[in-house]
Amino acid sequence: MDPGPNNLLTDIAGLRVGHATDLSLMSGATVVVADRPFTAGVHVMGGAPGTRETDLLAPDKTVQEVDALVLSGGSAFGLDAASGVADGLAALGRGFAVGPAQVPIVPGAILFDLLNGGDKTWAENPYKGLGRTALDAALGPEGRRPALGSVGAGSGATTANLRGGLGQASCQSDGVTVAALAAVNALGAATVGDGPHFWAAPWEEAAEFGGLGPARDPIRGLPRTKLSQATTIAVVATDARLTQAECTRLAIAAHDGMARALVPSHTPFDGDLVFAAATGRQDADPIALGHMAATCLARAIARGIYAAAPGGPLPCWRERFGH
Repeated sequence: MDPGPNNLLTDIAGLRVGHATDLSLMSGATVVVADRPFTAGVHVMGGAPGTRETDLLAPDKTVQEVDALVLSGGSAFGLDAASGVADGLAALGRGFAVGPAQVPIVPGAILFDLLNGGDKTWAENPYKGLGRTALDAALGPEGRRPALGSVGAGSGATTANLRGGLGQASCQSDGVTVAALAAVNALGAATVGDGPHFWAAPWEEAAEFGGLGPARDPIRGLPRTKLSQATTIAVVATDARLTQAECTRLAIAAHDGMARALVPSHTPFDGDLVFAAATGRQDADPIALGHMAATCLARAIARGIYAAAPGGPLPCWRERFGH
C-alpha cells in the first residue's frame, strides 16, 4: 500500500472536509460532506459515546445514504453542531425527500473537551454556529486543503500525556483508495511511555509522524491514562462501492487501527466511535478494505498528535520532544 496523493480524507473523490476552530473556546467542529449523498455506517466501541442520528445508519433502516458527517468537541453541547450543518444543507435544497420537504441526514458524534482550560461560560450554545462555519468551509476552497493538528474537532483535544489533535491519512492498493480522519482526545496515550515513539510506528509511511520507528523498550504494566472524560471519533472512507451493512463492517475493522495507535483504547470512559463512508465508485475486496482502514486510522491518529500546536493544559508532541 502507498499513501494517496495528499495523504488526506479528501483523496476519496467527491469528499470535502471543513473545520471551524474557536481558540478562546478551545474547541471546534469538523464536517465531512460530498458532492451527493453517500452510503455510511457506524460502530461504537467506547463506553461513553455521544451521538446524533446514528440509529439511522443501521442496515435495516429506511434511509440508506447521508448528506454529511459531523465530529465536534463540546460533549453533549457539541451535538448541536450537526443542527448548524443541517440548516446549511437545507438552505441548499439538500436532504432526504419527504413529500415537498427536504430533510438533511446529518449523523454526528462528540468528544469531551470541557475541562481543557478554554472559556466555556457561553450564554448561548456556540456549536450550532461552529457546525455551519465548518460546512461553509467544506463547500468552499478550504474543502480540499490540508488540515492537521489543533483544528476543528481536534482543536481542544488531549490525551493522557500530550495535547491531542486532528489527523488524516490515506492509502491506495489495486486501484482502491481508503482514507481516515480522526479527532484524537483519548483517555490513553498515543506515545510509548515517556518517550517520543508512537504506538502506530509499525504502520508509518514516509516519516509522516517523525520517522522514529518503534520504541525499543515498550512500556510494561498499566499504561498511562488521564482522569477525565475522553473519546476518539473518526471517519474512514473509501471510493469502493459498499452497502450500508458493508460500511458498518468497515467501521468495525477500522477500530483495530484505533487499538494499535492508542493504549488503552475503547475504555468505559471513552466514547470511541468510527463512521465509515463509501462514495460508490468501484468494487473491492472487503478484507483488503478492512486492513487498509485500520492502517489508515492508526496513522491518522499519530499524525494528529504529531501535528498538534502548543496551547492548553498539556504540552504538544513538538514542545515536549523538540522535533
